[in-house]
Amino acid sequence: MNKKLILRRLGLVAMLAALVAGIAVVLGAERHNRNMQTCQGLDVEIRDNLRFVTAEDVQKRLGSVYGSYVGQKMDSLDLARIEEIVDAQSAVLRSEAYTTTDGLLHIMIWQREPVLRFQNGADGFYVDDRGYIFPLQDHYSCDVPIVDGCIPVSVGKGYKGEAGKPGEAAWITDVLGMMEDIKGNRKFKDFFVQYSVNSDGDLILVPREGDEKFIFGRPEDIEAKLSRVERYYQYIRPSRGESGAYKTVNVKYKGHIFCK
Repeated sequence: MNKKLILRRLGLVAMLAALVAGIAVVLGAERHNRNMQTCQGLDVEIRDNLRFVTAEDVQKRLGSVYGSYVGQKMDSLDLARIEEIVDAQSAVLRSEAYTTTDGLLHIMIWQREPVLRFQNGADGFYVDDRGYIFPLQDHYSCDVPIVDGCIPVSVGKGYKGEAGKPGEAAWITDVLGMMEDIKGNRKFKDFFVQYSVNSDGDLILVPREGDEKFIFGRPEDIEAKLSRVERYYQYIRPSRGESGAYKTVNVKYKGHIFCK
């Protein structure tokens, strides 16, 4: 082999070795600096448009449950524990905690998005699209449809999770399905403005205009019941010649419309 070629290759190997050694030294220094670096503060990023949780809430909760984190070495921060503490807040869906070389602890938060609010007197709660229950918040109210009255679901103040009894969970699921059916109906998606449950367990729907209250019964067979509401407006109400002739219109029975 040519002597010059051998020397050239040896030189290249030496350069690569020096480069690797240099990188190792830099990385070692960075690792040492990071191990010695302390947390300088907290940055909270809310990743949606809801306002159930604020940066101040997170800061206070971490201070009271986790303890002091400012001044703590960055590599000793228990990020999994921090996420666990933040996730325990009722309106938090999930969180991610991480640190950066500028000494900041970062927490990203995704909140639970309610689709319905149930209200029984002073007691109430939200549910998301999966039927997960979480409590109302003191400083923020989400603009979602409200079902009030004799709600057949028993939850304690501050409760979060699935409904405890199978019948209650099924009822919530059925009500969510009813709302989806109404929302997906071109004629009725903005038609009703109030939803209530009476002492018999019947759902009562109040339209935006008129004096009628529609008795739907249980939250089932909604498309058929909406069809009976439509027939009421097509045939029965015009025959009376006035909008306030009936106060209640019962459409909960298959094939029947009872007006009172």
